[in-house]
Order: sequence, then C-alpha cells, then structure tokens
Amino acid sequence: MVVIIGAGVTKFDEHWELSFRELILEAALKAIESSGLHGEKIEAIYGGCMASGRFIGQEHIGALIADQLGLNPIPSTRVEAACASGGVALRTAYLSIKSGAHDIVAVGGVEKMTELSTEGVSFALGGAGDQEIELFHGATFPSLYALLARAHMQDFGTTEEQMAAVAVKNHANAIFNPNAQFHRQIAIEDVMGSGYVAEPIKVLDCSPITDGAAALILCSNEKAEELGLKGVEIIASEQASDSLAITGRKSLTELKATRMAAQRAYQKTGLSPKDIDFAEVHDCFTIAEILAIEDLGFFEKGKGGIATEKGETSLKGKIPINPSGGLKGKGHPVGATGVAQAAEAYYQLMELAGERQVKKAKTCLTHNVGGSGATAIVTIYRRFKG
Repeated sequence: MVVIIGAGVTKFDEHWELSFRELILEAALKAIESSGLHGEKIEAIYGGCMASGRFIGQEHIGALIADQLGLNPIPSTRVEAACASGGVALRTAYLSIKSGAHDIVAVGGVEKMTELSTEGVSFALGGAGDQEIELFHGATFPSLYALLARAHMQDFGTTEEQMAAVAVKNHANAIFNPNAQFHRQIAIEDVMGSGYVAEPIKVLDCSPITDGAAALILCSNEKAEELGLKGVEIIASEQASDSLAITGRKSLTELKATRMAAQRAYQKTGLSPKDIDFAEVHDCFTIAEILAIEDLGFFEKGKGGIATEKGETSLKGKIPINPSGGLKGKGHPVGATGVAQAAEAYYQLMELAGERQVKKAKTCLTHNVGGSGATAIVTIYRRFKG
C-alpha cells in the first residue's frame, strides 16, 4: 500500500504578492516538515498543473519544481488533465510506489490564475473542454454546466434553491478552514440574488478564480513502518474517461467517468458508499456537487439536491461533503485542487482539522474532475496505524 505521511497547503486566495514558484515552495516545505522525514531522500516528483503557459507564460513545470526545492537531479514530471491535474498527479505517484519504482515520492499541485482578466481565465479554462466543438462556438464552462443543470432540473425537479444550498453549506465549512479563500457565510437569498452567469448558474454557484498550491509526501507502507511514521493510507485510486464534448454523451444527468471510477475503487477496496465517512468532491459549480454525490453512490440519482437541502451533506449530516469548503468555499486553483483534496483527507483522518473535524472519521473518498467530466479520479483513504 501507499501512505501519505505529510501534507502542506498554501492559503488559497488572490496572491498578488506571491509568485508561482513561491507558492510551490511554501506548500512543499510544509509537506516535508509535517512528514517526519529526517535525511531520507525524496526519489521522484509529480506535479499537477493545468495551464501555466496560458496563465503566466511558464511551461516545463516539472523542472521548475525540482529546481526550486533543490532536489535536482531526481526525476520531476508535470501532469496535466485539466482540473483533474492534481488528482492524476497523485494517482501517478501512487502507482510509481505500488510498482516498486520508488519508496518516497513528492506530489504537488499549483496554479496561479489571477494574472489574467476574467475573460482570459475563461478562455484558458475553456481548453479543458472541446476547443473546436465547444469553446470556438462560445460555450464556456458556466454554459456547459448550465446545460447539465437544466437537464437535471427537467428530469428530476432539482431547483435553483437546492443548488444554492450547496454553496451555502460549503461557505459555512470554509469558515473553519484557515487556508480557504472565503471566510464569509452566505444565505440562500444571497445566491439567488447574485445574478446569472449562464441561467440557471449564478455568480455564487461558481467556484472562484484562485491562486494556490498543495503538496504531499507519499511513502510505501513498508518504508513508513521501517521509519516509524504514521499517516493516511491510499487503498484505491481509480481513473476513468468520457467524451471531451458533452455532445458525445448519452446522458447529461450523470458523469459516467465518475461513476465508473467510483465503481472500480469500491471493488478494489471491498467498500461501498455506506462505508465512506466523508468525501471531498469536485464542486466547480453547485450542480457538479449534486451530480457527484449521486454518481458516487451516496444518494439515488435525482435525490442529491433534496439531500443537500435537508442538510444530509453538512458536517453533522449523513455523509459530510466537502468539509474543507470545497472548490466553492476553499477556492479552485485548478492544478492544485486534486492534491488539496487529498491533503484534507490527511488532515481529517489524522484528526488535524480543527473545528471542521468530522467526528470518528476512518475512511474518506476524494473525487477530482477534469473539464465537464471527461476525466475523473476517485481515491479512497483510511488511517494508517504503522
């Protein structure tokens, strides 16, 4: 098995005073410090980053990370899978240890998005969908998720108020996360009055533009036992794909890649959705969280909005969803998101989450999506006793 022995996350925010490389360095040093490693060498690096070339004009991120951390000449690889870049970087590192190639690996995720205008960011993110079929014709991500929302509303009666309840809940959780971008509670009325971006998606249904980085130190369980280190065990990490453009899909009310990755992860572990104590899911828009909690099996298809409205996904609910605040409240520096989700799994299962701590949590699931669902990563964790 593979164990997370350290995690570090920067504040997610608009970081006008910090550079891309400074964000990487801050997260990595926090992760190394928390790991308990004393002289043992990191053997490889995998870094998730979606669009640094468009955002800041910097490519070759793998080399940049190794250089900044003083870890040359070890191999350092950039991983790109749109907003799932961090999740795929984590899975790649996990597989490198499972294969026996490495014993100790660093995983990072970073994005600095605020250097561009909102229009520039929208164009850069649009490349996560089908540029020729969707973006060229003006279909940005709010409009694509608006289509998914409309289909869900038509088929299941989901309401805009139920979507708004996702934002309200995640902002409430983010208040207790010192690294979250937003520390302001909102009400249903605030979301409903925030103005349409692409009907029925409103401003407060959308995750923000964010700068930030997250990092993890992974170790084989044999090495962790040898060093006497405790941590959080990754017991499954599964990835699936779907058509890049939503026009190629049979259904607009599910993300098939999420469902397939989740099924494989449950099969690998012998667990079911009922065995998961909490989850961090990809809520780039509020409808995305509703789709996720259904596709992951926590609620029947069509019942995610009702469950959220009833408080079943709150910190004290049936299945706490996004105790970190999620992408909506914590922020969404796209390349860093999947790694930050895993960091939250580490903090929660190590009982380091403070006021947002999920009581008696023993298992966790994270769910990271690229684009409108063309890539999905589902990872399951449990406490490693060592």
